[in-house]
Amino acid sequence: MKVLVVGATGETGRRVVEELVRRQIAVRALVRNREQATSLLPPQAEIVVGDVLKPDTLTAALDGMTAVICATGARPSLDPTGPYQVDYEGTKNLAIAAQQHNIEHLVLVSSLCVSRFFHPLNLFWLVLWWKKQAEEFLQRSGLTYTIVRPGGLKNEDSEASIIMEKADTLFEGSIPRTKVAQVCVEALFQPAARNQIVEIVARLEEPSKPLADLFESVA
Repeated sequence: MKVLVVGATGETGRRVVEELVRRQIAVRALVRNREQATSLLPPQAEIVVGDVLKPDTLTAALDGMTAVICATGARPSLDPTGPYQVDYEGTKNLAIAAQQHNIEHLVLVSSLCVSRFFHPLNLFWLVLWWKKQAEEFLQRSGLTYTIVRPGGLKNEDSEASIIMEKADTLFEGSIPRTKVAQVCVEALFQPAARNQIVEIVARLEEPSKPLADLFESVA
């Protein structure tokens, strides 16, 4: 298996790269800045420069890949088109290119509450709404997919257990990015994760369960 990580220098993306390296899975990182990527990512990761908003750059990135994990996301800014461009158009471009390269599985990191239009986060240029449009495009694409909707993202890991539920079930909670990365990578190996939307948070009071069992529980 060879996995392309898109958004690889972001806080979640770099943890996905680290998890793939930890599991000794061949990983290629799609980045916009090679120098930054070299300083942030483990040396085992192959680096390729490209941009989901420039579809022509995706061909070299996807060549020879088996699967894709997309952890892109619009950064907070004053540009009202940011979420539309990055979260929707970028994901759409990636899905189309993945189809053309016969990618076997695309894992998309989305967000809790994307189905709630009147969520406060949509005050920030409809960020959740555009993530939901990206999800729907991926679902219609014909690609095998897993959509991972994490709660509030934390940079520090913890001993909390992962809670996984079906779509539109969890509406609050948080989760360390490291655990999001673990879920994304494991999704590539679990038949029960195929063509599923899963929502994840982490809670200290819950017993820990193997990821395989969690995916089975929502299939």
